[in-house]
Amino acid sequence: MSHKKAAGSTRNGRDSNGQRRGVKKFGGQTISAGTIIVRQVGSKIHPGNNVGMGKDYTLFATIDGVVTYERKGRDKKKVSVYAA
Repeated sequence: MSHKKAAGSTRNGRDSNGQRRGVKKFGGQTISAGTIIVRQVGSKIHPGNNVGMGKDYTLFATIDGVVTYERKGRDKKKVSVYAA
């Protein structure tokens, strides 16, 4: 005879891993070209001077320099990198 009770199935137990999004480098930090500055969904922060945007909206530096966050118009933000 069986020594275990029949276990019912559960509807829980599925959870995805975190995406590690967010700001990676803050204003005033010195970075090198190719460094990721922000990982985001959609363009919450727009690319400014010397910053490129990947197909998944990741912002990265195109030159060595210092990170600066600025306003773009009344309600948008942008990030730029200026040579040190």
